[in-house]
Amino acid sequence: MLADRTGSRLHSYIPDYVVFDLETTGISCAQDEVVEISAVKVKGGQVVDEFSTLVNPGIPIPFYATQVNGITNEMVQNSPDFSEALAAFLDFVGDAVLVGHNIHAFDMKFLYRDARRFWNKTLDNDYVDTLQMARMCLPRLGHHRLVDLAEYYGISSEGAHRALNDCRMNQQVFELLGRDLAKRSDPAPRSADGMRICPKCGSPLKLRNGRFGEFYGCSGYPVCRHTEKV
Repeated sequence: MLADRTGSRLHSYIPDYVVFDLETTGISCAQDEVVEISAVKVKGGQVVDEFSTLVNPGIPIPFYATQVNGITNEMVQNSPDFSEALAAFLDFVGDAVLVGHNIHAFDMKFLYRDARRFWNKTLDNDYVDTLQMARMCLPRLGHHRLVDLAEYYGISSEGAHRALNDCRMNQQVFELLGRDLAKRSDPAPRSADGMRICPKCGSPLKLRNGRFGEFYGCSGYPVCRHTEKV
């Protein structure tokens, strides 16, 4: 939802969420624009609704972008601009936790930028990045692209790089990553280098001393007060 602060990155499975994906004219959130936004709403681990629209970016779509996602200038010429599409997306999402692949470094930046551009606000929805989650759960997997995870789990990747197809694929991946995370002997989420991280805000956990001995405390204190027993 629109707010004055951004949400937090989470590192755990949740059963209720909205997985989303963007297709853009390129990889720079400083220069490029969104050409497609899609989302899949999930309740109790089950898909209950979908949202998808092409977007007129207001600039020509480069040939190299079309080679990746198949979206042409002709396809988007009668589509809504992103202010209209983003407003519809936010109505669809509400206050749900967002899930997506590589969204921490890519998709969320576009959403934050354009929410500020259109309404001088940002999004306060918490979110889960399945790229980071996959690196935690499957450290021995050579690559952690969405199609790599789909192949690992035996999920069809047909139609990859169109936003709604990627959402459907990633929804299945997230459910299976959640299953694998629950099977870990040490359920505490960890970063790629093995450091324990806070499941609430994603900050590193630090070993501290208290009145009753050692404990793990969030380095984001006092904003985040999460603690764990040693």
